[in-house]
Amino acid sequence: MFGNKKSNTGLTFVAQGTKLSGESHFAGEALIGGEMYGKVSSTGKITIETDGYVDGELNCDELKVSGNFKGKLKCKKLNITSTGTVEGEIACESMEIFEGGQFIGMRVREDIALLNTVSRDENSHVEPKSDIQGELQAN
Repeated sequence: MFGNKKSNTGLTFVAQGTKLSGESHFAGEALIGGEMYGKVSSTGKITIETDGYVDGELNCDELKVSGNFKGKLKCKKLNITSTGTVEGEIACESMEIFEGGQFIGMRVREDIALLNTVSRDENSHVEPKSDIQGELQAN
């Protein structure tokens, strides 16, 4: 009675064959069986089912991947099942990969801001200096 508080947030289901692009926010748990492109966020758990595919930036409390994820991820807990593939830059507190699951990319335990810094550093380069003045003298 007093201790049984249920969340009023519902379950969102993106069915197989559905393609969504843009920015999506889920108030609770979400099951993704279709394809999503862009920014995805949730206050709860997101499950990418076996036929599901997400490409973009994902921010959630917990992510379970049985399908495919590609992009940048920030979550507290990541679970990659035996059929799941995660490719990209991951910022998470805990990560579990079952036998057969694949992780291709980089993981940090810090915030997603660090991932943005790393991406910028990889794309920057140093221009050689051509205006060096002076001469070398031999002893």
